[in-house]
Amino acid sequence: MGKENISLYKKVWCRIRYWQSLYDISDSTLAEYLNVCERTLRDYDKNAKNITLEKVNNFLDSCNIGFDDLMDI
Repeated sequence: MGKENISLYKKVWCRIRYWQSLYDISDSTLAEYLNVCERTLRDYDKNAKNITLEKVNNFLDSCNIGFDDLMDI
């Protein structure tokens, strides 16, 4: 029984989704923050490897939070 490695993509995406639930943000609003369509959110739910630094940065800028703050949630 080894320790499962979780990709950085998945960790970041899970934190974004967790932040969304904490602040009761709709998928449409989250999509705006990331500058993507809602369908892309569902794609990230299945496989977060396609999320780019640009999209994460769009989110952080839109929400006025730092990366460390997001990861500390």
